[in-house]
Amino acid sequence: MASVVKEVVGGKVKKPGKRGRKPAKIDLKAKLERSRQSARECRARKKLRYQYLEELVSSRERAICALREELEMYKQWCMAMDQGKIPSEIKALLTGEEQGKAQQNSAKLAKAGKTEANSSNPSFSVFLMQGKWSTQNIIEF
Repeated sequence: MASVVKEVVGGKVKKPGKRGRKPAKIDLKAKLERSRQSARECRARKKLRYQYLEELVSSRERAICALREELEMYKQWCMAMDQGKIPSEIKALLTGEEQGKAQQNSAKLAKAGKTEANSSNPSFSVFLMQGKWSTQNIIEF
């Protein structure tokens, strides 16, 4: 009978022969082609990622410009109110708000039986219409 020689190293039995993966005989040209293809795909992914980031930056820049314009509009409204003028845009908002509040109040009055005269907390639109529209008063309001 043939016996297999086994060595004991560090408490473990070591079998003779090579361990791990045996090196496969890979065609060098095929390996280079796979490497080139992988590099092409990597460059394409990188290009797509940069395009996505550029679009994201441009959309955020457009949003910033829109917000700056809106801020400038609000600043002009505040300056006009400090001079004692109510901008037409605010009047339109207030009349729309008043109509909406009137409808809500009539529904509340029908349910609760309360009158608006008993209300001790004036609305923002009433506050503006009474002529107390300086920016300092609005901040304190």
